[in-house]
Amino acid sequence: MKKFISILSVLVLLPLFAVAQNDGGIVRADNSKFALTNAKIYTVTNGVIENGTIIINNGIIEAVGADINIPGDAQVIDYSGQEIYPGMIDSGTRLGLSEIGSISEANDFREFGEITPNMQALTAVNPNSVAIPVTRVSGVTSTLTMPAGGPLPGTAATISLFGYTPDQMFAGSKGVVMNFPSTAQRGWRRRTPEQIEKAREKAQETINDAFDKAELYAKIKESDDARYYPEMEALAKVVNGEVLLYIEVNSAKDILSALEWIEERGYENVVLTGVAEGWRVAEEIAEAGLPVITGPVLSTPTRGSDAYDTAYKNPGLMQKAGIKVALRTMDTENSRNLPYNAGFAATYGMGREEALKAITINAAEIMGVGDQLGSIEVGKKANIFVSTGDPFQTSTKILDVFIDGYKIPMTSRHTELYDEFLNRTPGLNKNEVKVDG
Repeated sequence: MKKFISILSVLVLLPLFAVAQNDGGIVRADNSKFALTNAKIYTVTNGVIENGTIIINNGIIEAVGADINIPGDAQVIDYSGQEIYPGMIDSGTRLGLSEIGSISEANDFREFGEITPNMQALTAVNPNSVAIPVTRVSGVTSTLTMPAGGPLPGTAATISLFGYTPDQMFAGSKGVVMNFPSTAQRGWRRRTPEQIEKAREKAQETINDAFDKAELYAKIKESDDARYYPEMEALAKVVNGEVLLYIEVNSAKDILSALEWIEERGYENVVLTGVAEGWRVAEEIAEAGLPVITGPVLSTPTRGSDAYDTAYKNPGLMQKAGIKVALRTMDTENSRNLPYNAGFAATYGMGREEALKAITINAAEIMGVGDQLGSIEVGKKANIFVSTGDPFQTSTKILDVFIDGYKIPMTSRHTELYDEFLNRTPGLNKNEVKVDG
């Protein structure tokens, strides 16, 4: 993807990144050896450790437990009375790809054309995005950033929310995005059943043709006569099961069609995303053995006849049917609301433990990075956050965030605005305010 950033957006973006990263009296990310002590540690995979300690060294969790010897060269941070969790993972966003909605040059999540699976979202990620600090100071340390567009709009990437370049931010997982043909009404313009079916058939034909070519390309690409075909090279990796295929599908009817299509094709390493009506066909999804990334949970029902809390219950109903579920916000700046999406899912049937897994270990495992992220375990990346309590509660404060072992400055444009107006200089005397008229 070509990177276009307007002069205005550059002026807006660079100063904040400098505040978080540069020297000269300004707080800089610290990658010392750390000993985080006396905290209540939610490991996610191995229970809760009361009054525990975590040793972080060279970006990796070196030790975790209740009785840990603290190295003499470690920087000790006492978190008595606080809680430590694995960094949260948002399994679907536009983070890093979109800045100012009204300026097309500041949005780079969509390409021209219908079949562009070779377009890499990672190359378009803007490490200086002002939305990244806003997100990470909320405890979200990784996201799946996804392209949008036609039937096969590009390849999504899992990124960590700290780094100077996209390559530094890459968290080890990619997947081709596919928008499954939809039979649902979209937008304000109502379509007749005939128009819907015609559009669906055309989209399905486009997808089938692309994968037919990809299967052929996968067979002949090593031959002497084969020519490099970037679109088919990307899809051939899906055909061979080398990379994930994220299939965006939402209505119950379309989900069943997608399951049938996957079975006919015989593809493995497939994840269903969106899945807004997954609760209607949860048994079928579970039988197919496919994991699901669903959300946003803070959403309205897909049908006017559904109860107001249908979207809130959807993740829990699928989880109870035996489906591995991860959550997403499918947002940019408001990816920071991921814990509250999980909180609603927890309250409406999923339960706190499973909701926490849905934004940590489940998300990591679904993306294929469960050996690196998603829980507090020895040998995993030190992506964690420290809070005053339950992160699903809006009253909870995130005190510190570590990404790849770096202690991240807890600054963002939101915190800067808060500090600026909390301590105004010169101060404002309401008696001096004059109102015309």
